[in-house]
Amino acid sequence: MILVRRELGDVLRDLRLQKGQTLRQVASKASVALGYLSEVERGQKEASSEILFAVAEALDVPLSVILSDVGERVAALEGFTLRPIPDTVPDEFLSDFASK
Repeated sequence: MILVRRELGDVLRDLRLQKGQTLRQVASKASVALGYLSEVERGQKEASSEILFAVAEALDVPLSVILSDVGERVAALEGFTLRPIPDTVPDEFLSDFASK
């Protein structure tokens, strides 16, 4: 069974470590109890959207990036490959639009 809370915890821990911050530092910045944040990172507790937003701000990472990373991890566990969203409009679409 795929547990979203476990994937979320892994993403939060990875981001925190990439930023070179301790659990104590992030918990303090986010005004979250150290033990609770530890349990969230270990996938033992569910985090509310308010807690996730506070932790995202403490990590200086948009919440959308965290949720996107979690989504990609869950998709990989399901054996599903997410198609990347193109950052440009295909030329054939533009030519169709311009001719109207």
